[in-house]
Amino acid sequence: MNKQMIFFDIDGTLLNHEKKLPESTKKAVTRLKELGHELAIATGRAPFMFENIREELGIHTYVSFNGQYVVYNGKPIFVNPLDQEALHLLTEFAKAENNPMIYQHHNGMYANVERHTYIEQGIGSLKIAAEPIFDPLFYKNNPVYQSLLFCTEDNEDVYREKFSQFDFIRWHEFSMDVLPAGGSKAKGIEQLIKYLNIPMESVYAFGDGLNDIEMLSFVKNSVAMGNAEEEVKQVAKYVTKDVNEDGILKGLQLVGLLEEEAV
Repeated sequence: MNKQMIFFDIDGTLLNHEKKLPESTKKAVTRLKELGHELAIATGRAPFMFENIREELGIHTYVSFNGQYVVYNGKPIFVNPLDQEALHLLTEFAKAENNPMIYQHHNGMYANVERHTYIEQGIGSLKIAAEPIFDPLFYKNNPVYQSLLFCTEDNEDVYREKFSQFDFIRWHEFSMDVLPAGGSKAKGIEQLIKYLNIPMESVYAFGDGLNDIEMLSFVKNSVAMGNAEEEVKQVAKYVTKDVNEDGILKGLQLVGLLEEEAV
């Protein structure tokens, strides 16, 4: 088989429901690399939030912040920060609504409140070592590639109506990703495959969440995990097993990238 490029989401795709890498996934990734394929991560996470996964899998190409910060073999090739003035207006409105925010840079995350239950529960669910640093003015002096807005679902429509400069994607009961309008993993992938001159028919993507819909719609050889949201499954070309049932391995076999006895 010719060289293919495969993108993997992290949470619910590479990582199982316990936020661990299944052994079958590690072996499958190793086999793909032995076969000479190009592997990449496509995630809503900031780079500092999945450094350990990159090291464990030996994957140093990634689309992070839902497409706003794209890196090939450790070198940034595309960045798309949030508009600073629009972010300021969003911050002021969110403060009035008592909804805290986090500003994400590729090296860290910075909160505009010292503590908040929603932040603790949302960030805690990622099971990462990093914690937000209190710096309410961080966004005024640094590029912010993605923000996190902490609010419940019944609050979110007002933000969508008032701030058309941004896209809001819910990833937790108490939190939404804030992206530049039109920003997505698909846009980041598009930048990377253009940079590498890889044809669309040689691109594969695996995902499970709402922020994977654009990616799985854009990539022709798209695979939704068995644990994916129903609307995510509907846009994917293939549906594999649950992440806890060797979903990555079985998906790679399903699309013909690995043989049954290969791992």
